[in-house]
Amino acid sequence: MKWVTLISFIFLLNSARSWNLQRVARDAEHKSEIAHRYNDLKEETFKAVTLITFAQYLQRCSYEGLSKLVKDVVDLAQKCVANEDAPECTKSLPSIFLDEICQVEKLSDSYGAMADCCSKADPERNECFLSFKVPQPDFVQPYVRPASDVICQEYQDNRVSLLGHFIYTVARRNPFLYAPTILSLAADYEHALQSCCKEDDINACLDEKEAAIKERAKKVSVKQEYSCGILKKFGERTFQAYKLAIVSQKYPKALFPEIEKIVHDINGIHKECCEGDMVECMDDRAELINYICSKQEVFSSKIKDCCEKPVVERSQCIIEAEADDKPEDLPELVELYIQDQDVCKSYEADHDKFLARFVYEHGRRHPDWSSQLILRVAKGYEAYMEKCCKTDNPAECYGKSVDVLNQHIKETQDVVKTNCELLNTHGEADFLKALLIRYTKKMPQVSTETLIEIGKKMTAVGTKCCHLPEDRRLPCSEGYLSIVIQDMCRRQETSPINDNVSHCCSDSYANRRPCFTAMGVDTKYVPPAFDPEMFNFNDKLCSAPPAERELDQMKLLVNLIKRKPQMTEEQIKTISGGFTAMVDKCCKQPNIEACFGEE
Repeated sequence: MKWVTLISFIFLLNSARSWNLQRVARDAEHKSEIAHRYNDLKEETFKAVTLITFAQYLQRCSYEGLSKLVKDVVDLAQKCVANEDAPECTKSLPSIFLDEICQVEKLSDSYGAMADCCSKADPERNECFLSFKVPQPDFVQPYVRPASDVICQEYQDNRVSLLGHFIYTVARRNPFLYAPTILSLAADYEHALQSCCKEDDINACLDEKEAAIKERAKKVSVKQEYSCGILKKFGERTFQAYKLAIVSQKYPKALFPEIEKIVHDINGIHKECCEGDMVECMDDRAELINYICSKQEVFSSKIKDCCEKPVVERSQCIIEAEADDKPEDLPELVELYIQDQDVCKSYEADHDKFLARFVYEHGRRHPDWSSQLILRVAKGYEAYMEKCCKTDNPAECYGKSVDVLNQHIKETQDVVKTNCELLNTHGEADFLKALLIRYTKKMPQVSTETLIEIGKKMTAVGTKCCHLPEDRRLPCSEGYLSIVIQDMCRRQETSPINDNVSHCCSDSYANRRPCFTAMGVDTKYVPPAFDPEMFNFNDKLCSAPPAERELDQMKLLVNLIKRKPQMTEEQIKTISGGFTAMVDKCCKQPNIEACFGEE
């Protein structure tokens, strides 16, 4: 297959007009989904996203090998555009892609048990294939940039192939990264080439820009994987509530029906991308972004520059844009949800719509809250409404919710304040040790290495968020901690830790962070037998670099608590101080080993 103009569409678009996304009602008015999407995206875009889709499913397949599969799907799309009534044109897009994969000769030779997925019926077949995707696989090398004396000439002479290989490599190394994001990264890469090829030191310029692209890819990938995890674990209702809180904070001037519409669309787009349906995800996201840009006066004054960018770049720009300013004339929430005499009537008439509007109203007023806190407040208020609307005096009953919910809000703010004070006063090293003590007691079954990894991630969250203005600390810290917790909970599913962790991971999405914070010592835990080897120190402690010595001290701390989880803070402090004193003393002795043995 010739990749003529495959990538060029991405970088030459200057306005939304290039896309011709005049859409009509989906499904009902389209006999053929593949024809519909091909007409929306146009040939070049359709080819690029098809390449991404196959590269993410068939991660071991060569660029040339995927070319045939892409050609087959494009040929079918063109056939269906000409005749939507053709028998094979009525299939869903996921079925078309998976049928093509299942026709690959000797699929089992390269992919082993994955080939058995072909015997399943849809949608189980797709779920099976998704389970075999491997993030950052060892068998796929990272993208290797050609030498500086070659790359600029290659870009000039063979731009399509160069950028095509970039997209192919990024897709197969990141099988869950959304297609619109991959194309956006490719646009960033081309901009880097255009800029750096004019510089004297091409390599230094590209190194700097490539590092920024990789960092953005990593950041976006983590957030997308998190979204897919929440959608899978807690379902669409919870996911939409989470997105509703975020979107309401971002576009506080927009009216509820507009917010409700785009949240519904966002849910569908994430569902498509999480299920590997990249063509529909790409098309629907483009439509949503065009819709938002066509109503800038409704949504935000902060997205004007984003909406002037080429289409592929504008969606990521809008996602990353800062929130719009909060309207100044919003009524007090107590007027809407406590003093209004018809609150119970509104609640009982349409329970879900009422609560959605509650989330929206709180989100647009509180950019200083996390989306999880907004959902907890909504959940708490819902519990009061369920109880109070059945009493003789509902207003008196749900009037009490104000103090209770305010108390929870204050507790959440205090958690952030306390931890930021600890970090800012004592520094990262002591903050990390405090976290290791807390979390080793909560889940001593977790390996020492994993506990230290989790502790470092949580410390990084503190470092990132505690330097922000006070009104940004809570949404930052709880937002990022929710991602760390989600990663912990994902591991818990395959390697159960303990009942407390299982409960916190599964019971409530919004309540995960407070649940982990409140979790006590695992009383069912039986410490392992004492192992002297774990506390066998030698002269390496003295010759090791400071970072390695610090790591050894953290391992000692975790292993001690695993054996004595009931140890008090004072006992731990004494032992830690003793360890430091021992190392300082013995490393100055002529016979280091003997000193350590004696100590």
